Amino acid sequence: MGADRFYELVGSRYYDDSRFFRAVPGKWVQFGIAGKPAVAQRWRSRAIPDDVLKQHNTKGYIAFSNTGPNTRSTQVFVNLADNSAQNDKEPGFAPFGRVVEGMDVVEKLYSGYGEHSGGGMRAGKQDAMFAGGNSYLDREFPKLDHLIRVRIVP
Repeated sequence: MGADRFYELVGSRYYDDSRFFRAVPGKWVQFGIAGKPAVAQRWRSRAIPDDVLKQHNTKGYIAFSNTGPNTRSTQVFVNLADNSAQNDKEPGFAPFGRVVEGMDVVEKLYSGYGEHSGGGMRAGKQDAMFAGGNSYLDREFPKLDHLIRVRIVP
């Protein structure tokens, strides 16, 4: 389900012109709230069921964020280290993909805001991002790195 949802979101250009809004050095980098508020709101509650854990949350693997069982929608994170001790026991954090090229770039994304530029889904501090989109993030957190375009490469 996770890989299919990501494919669907990439195909619909959901991630284009969005921000890497959560970067915690040595832990993870998160993205997945569309830059246009209307688009982000449309997808926000379109949850998919959890996948069975088949791959550990180790460096370079990508998984969906969630607020509890079966609440994955659009937000994903890239593991910057071995996070399996923490994430493997949590329902819904089953990796669905892996960064195969450019992990050095992922590790250099701006992390100066840490959890303060929106935090994770469970922190309950993302409403401003959904309401204001890129305008809000660019005003309040101007150093965030941008996702310009996301494509599936055959």
